[in-house]
Amino acid sequence: MTPHVHDHDSDHSSVYDGLVGSDPSHWAFGTDFEDPLAGVDTTLADGVDGPTLAAYCLMLGDDALVYSHRLSEWCSRAPDLEEDIALTNIALDLLGQARLLLARAAAADPGVVPVLPDGSPIPPEDALAFFREAGEFRNVRLVEPGNGDFAVTMVRLLVFATWRLAIMQRLESSVDPVLSAIAAKAVKEVTYHRDYAGRWFLTLAQGTDESRRRLLAALDLVWPYRGELDRVSEVERRAVDEGFGVDPAAVAAEVDVVLEQVFSVSGVERPERPALAAVRGRAGRDGLHTEELSRMLAEMQSVARAHPMGRW
Repeated sequence: MTPHVHDHDSDHSSVYDGLVGSDPSHWAFGTDFEDPLAGVDTTLADGVDGPTLAAYCLMLGDDALVYSHRLSEWCSRAPDLEEDIALTNIALDLLGQARLLLARAAAADPGVVPVLPDGSPIPPEDALAFFREAGEFRNVRLVEPGNGDFAVTMVRLLVFATWRLAIMQRLESSVDPVLSAIAAKAVKEVTYHRDYAGRWFLTLAQGTDESRRRLLAALDLVWPYRGELDRVSEVERRAVDEGFGVDPAAVAAEVDVVLEQVFSVSGVERPERPALAAVRGRAGRDGLHTEELSRMLAEMQSVARAHPMGRW
């Protein structure tokens, strides 16, 4: 039998044809994928203020974007291949959430999107990720510090995912249908993130003397950031009043119950560490961050900023 030879040239003149669209020039650091909200009705519900919705989505999007970048730093550095893949996939989940939330923010209030020097348009989520200064980010400070060792990463992921899952579960009832749909997708992802971190917490706590020592040291490092998660910003207050947001203080008890369950099963005492203080009443939601965020953004944004008009 004569083997069938596929005539590639009859379908595409280049193997890259499927990656590009009709525009012959493309921003070098984005993709030609469609707008993540293409075809979605982004009309604001009655009583919802666009700038408030945008500010709220930026908060949730920045949490995911910054933490995604931190977790991506484990790629090729994790203890074994399985955990390397798991952490990279969690980072990709959060990056996807960030993209949707930043796109929703831009649709709710186009004024939040930075304008490039010559006014050239790039995808709004890319502009928000790469062309804002540290003080314009609205993420909680929990997601900013470096990864530390594997125990630090697991403790931080447990705290973050437990809190974010409680938020996303409530956002499924948001009066903003776009935010509700984003939350419904996120719930499935973050449930896995929490369970993955919880299993590793137990493993480290009941493993060797060294793994338990590292876990307890990690708790001491991470726990001071826990208190900020219950802090309620003015934007969050307005979001609750308008029916599309969640009051962080309202989920605090649930988060504590879940964490206490993990501590109890693992035979670990709840840490007694004071919360990281706000500075003159300001914290991450207000644009007040640790120095580590600025250093992280310098790396994350460097290529896009070095070639802001880059085209291919």
